[in-house]
Amino acid sequence: MLLENNLTQAKNGDKIDALGYAVAHKNDTFKPFSFKRHAMGENDILVEILYAGICHSDIHSARSEWKEGIYPMVPGHEIAGRVVAVGNKVSRFKIGDYAGVGCMVNSCGACEACKISHEQFCENGKVVFTYDCLDCFHENTPTYGGYSNNIVVHEHFAVNVPQNAPLDKVAPLLCAGITTYSPLKFSKVKKGDKVAVAGFGGLGVMALKYALYLGAEVSIFARNDIKKNEALRLGAKALYANTKTCKERFDFIISTIPTAYNVNNYIALLRYGGEMAIVGLPPVEDKIQIDLTKLVFTAGKKVYGSLIGGMQETQEMLNISVQNKIYPETEIIGINDINIAYQNLTSGKAKFRYVIDMSSLKA
Repeated sequence: MLLENNLTQAKNGDKIDALGYAVAHKNDTFKPFSFKRHAMGENDILVEILYAGICHSDIHSARSEWKEGIYPMVPGHEIAGRVVAVGNKVSRFKIGDYAGVGCMVNSCGACEACKISHEQFCENGKVVFTYDCLDCFHENTPTYGGYSNNIVVHEHFAVNVPQNAPLDKVAPLLCAGITTYSPLKFSKVKKGDKVAVAGFGGLGVMALKYALYLGAEVSIFARNDIKKNEALRLGAKALYANTKTCKERFDFIISTIPTAYNVNNYIALLRYGGEMAIVGLPPVEDKIQIDLTKLVFTAGKKVYGSLIGGMQETQEMLNISVQNKIYPETEIIGINDINIAYQNLTSGKAKFRYVIDMSSLKA
């Protein structure tokens, strides 16, 4: 019934009814929430969401740990689903296709960054993130994410997903996948390189898998050795519970850590000329700092931040992942279990990536 109503609204050019789970403030728990998506434009597609991953960024945002959030908030930027309606100028999708939606849903399209498909760095400041963002292209209305039954998005900001792909495993690729694939590609990680992955959650697993795909030798740093057997099973050379016990030096380190840590300890483990990419972002109150004196006196090392990836690179990542069966380690949950999932993720009890089965969302 919900879908039939959505299709009628899409046909009539009306706003689209949506149902999801939201928090009303930073200390709230998730509860059912009804809202409206903007009306479909001629370049838009309407996606029935089938699966949505839970990213640690969702937790930071829901709890206003990076900035004051926009409430009520429906998080979720790891979205996989089925196209159920298309605008009259859509060329990349047809009804029945599978589509993925990641961390952003629009940008100016005209600046140099957008023209080279680095839309996440839109130079006009018009990148629209999938949730917790004011949509400058739709009357500055708040965006709502993937913990919901549908999403309306410009076709440019959706990726094509093959019909034979497992959608529950594709969903986390739209953030965890591209966030780790992009810096590995940027730093030109290659066969024989020694790579370290700091943090072994949803992003860390994907960093390990992509680095192995590129032919690197990979070690893992985790807060404890509980996941050691999993890391070794997935192909890691070693797992270290801290930096002090590690005597190796690395060509490349990727930090996916979302909580407070000493970044300088990892920089010290880079070889001369080595590079460190930071993709995990702890709460702002943790005030992570790089020791500039040590950085200068151990010159030749490079440290940079990396934010998801552009749409062209995201499609490339997904194609490689599906072709080579590079998927996250996931646990499927019902939408009523979001609060438990958040507790597990913040207490270290979560194994890897939680993915919400949206068939559990009932009107």
